[in-house]
Amino acid sequence: MLNVDRVRKDFGNVHAVRGISFAASNGVTFGLLGPNGAGKTTTMRMIVGILMPDAGSIALNGKQVDGTMRRRFGYLPEERGLYGRMKVRDQISYFGRLHGLTKSTIARRTDWWLERLGITEYQNRLCGELSKGNQQKVQVACAAVHEPELLVLDEPFTGLDPVNADMLLGILNELRAKGTTLILSSHQMWQLEHLCTTFCIIASGENRAAGTLATLRAEWPTRMLRVAPGTVAVRKILDQISGARYISSNGDTLDYQVPARAPFPEILRTLVNTDAIMRFELVEPSLQDIYLRAIRENTCA
Repeated sequence: MLNVDRVRKDFGNVHAVRGISFAASNGVTFGLLGPNGAGKTTTMRMIVGILMPDAGSIALNGKQVDGTMRRRFGYLPEERGLYGRMKVRDQISYFGRLHGLTKSTIARRTDWWLERLGITEYQNRLCGELSKGNQQKVQVACAAVHEPELLVLDEPFTGLDPVNADMLLGILNELRAKGTTLILSSHQMWQLEHLCTTFCIIASGENRAAGTLATLRAEWPTRMLRVAPGTVAVRKILDQISGARYISSNGDTLDYQVPARAPFPEILRTLVNTDAIMRFELVEPSLQDIYLRAIRENTCA
């Protein structure tokens, strides 16, 4: 398990990370979420050793992370980090050599990544000549060619169109299935919701919420109730639910925010006895809903 325990990092008077803590079990995909300037990249750089924390600790399987251990990590930075005048194949091979792989292993794994990423035809092209999407693919290969134990990816879907983003999702799931622990940061909530096992939401360098999606939903005490038809009689009943709040209407449908523990069977029976209800839907909050509320409400779960 990777344990990040109360890490802090300051840059002069800027308090970038203010005691962030989270744990990611081995072999899971962990989502680190937050707005721009939240401290995500700084935290990731501390995990892989580019930056050292001013306070707190980072440990893997109970042992403090050191330089030797970090050789088993992989890192995909948000910024482009390729050598523009180096050919694609040479670039991937170079990173393999940096991690001490043998020539035969480098050749085999480079071939695999070129084919898996659909960039074999570009293997002799200069990296600087590639599109942003294909450059991102090369960076993914460079970060994972040594089959790292822990792979940290900062905005891995940047520059990828929907088809290639879906391909990368498949690759990340394959890596997780092989036992790689993945730490991801992305603003693409729908991708992370389907990809990640657990999450940590941070803002202003501090924890706001953490856990599995089921845990996060349980900690948020409201749900959205969608009912149709939205007649006057139906709205009067919904208005009487303790803690209910009208959100919007879409055509003949009413949306209400209601407490998660509201007596929904009783509400449904009352509605059916009053009108010909065609729709009664309880909508669980999405990861994006929870994220926005955690950031806006300035609460720590």
